[in-house]
Amino acid sequence: MKTARWLMLSVAAVAGISFAQNYPAKPIRFIVGPGPDALARVIGQQITQAWGQPVIIDQRGGGGGTISAEAVAKAAPDGYTLLLATGTHTINPSLYKVSYDMVRDFAPVTLLASTPFILAVHPSVPANSVGELIALARSKPGALNYGSGGSGTPPHLAMELFKTLAGVNIVHVPYKTVAAAITDLIAGQLQVMFTVGPAGLPQMRAGRIRGLAVSTAKRSVFAPELPTVAEAGLPGFEVFGWNGLLAPAGTPGPVIAKLHDEIIRALKLPEVKERIATFGFDPVGNSPEEFAEFVKADIAQWAKVVKESGARVD
Repeated sequence: MKTARWLMLSVAAVAGISFAQNYPAKPIRFIVGPGPDALARVIGQQITQAWGQPVIIDQRGGGGGTISAEAVAKAAPDGYTLLLATGTHTINPSLYKVSYDMVRDFAPVTLLASTPFILAVHPSVPANSVGELIALARSKPGALNYGSGGSGTPPHLAMELFKTLAGVNIVHVPYKTVAAAITDLIAGQLQVMFTVGPAGLPQMRAGRIRGLAVSTAKRSVFAPELPTVAEAGLPGFEVFGWNGLLAPAGTPGPVIAKLHDEIIRALKLPEVKERIATFGFDPVGNSPEEFAEFVKADIAQWAKVVKESGARVD
């Protein structure tokens, strides 16, 4: 029995290597949703130039990211259908009844890039630091409103984590898009929010909103003047936006390796780093094994936040 199993595994390995040698023989599809597709287009362009096959960007919004994840989970495990995953995908198992398992049904390729969330307030809010914001919120429970690009998104749950650690009551106002929420923050209809770096930095630089801190464990190169939330008064606070690439489970290892190596090469190119930086992202590029552990940890972190905060999707 052991010999037969060894032979089966050997045949499968040889078949996988042979398949990878001819991969890709047709267009590759990046399924994106939710979120912008700019990063997917940059990486897709590099793959197209290197391999001579087009990368099709397939935007599938809706369902809080469940539609895009389900499409890839059910796709053929041949490396031709890939998911541009975000933090929303690791949050969803705690908020939705999904038909897939984020660990069992996907094969990680790599964590592409990360971006900080910026804790920002309207300039009229009498708080110039995280400590002052917490004190203000404690003095006026339920008087402050915060916005997000929708219930169940990472910035929404980042604020819920903030509320839990700080022991404050700030009311959530969900919007359909991050842009709509920032518009109301600028207008003073909202008092505070965690905004993704690419959307918040220009408004902060223009003085339309006031940045108080970044959500990452270390200060961001995009706003080095801002302290982290952890160093400003909430030790242990760390969340951030990210994009990574997942394939369907069962995709041959040699195909995953080929994808991974090409993407890592692309992420190291100066022109790619520059393009990604304009979106407010830092390139990462870790191993499939490291990305797998990251996904597991992110699912566990958000599950704890959802449970402790009682967060729900509307």
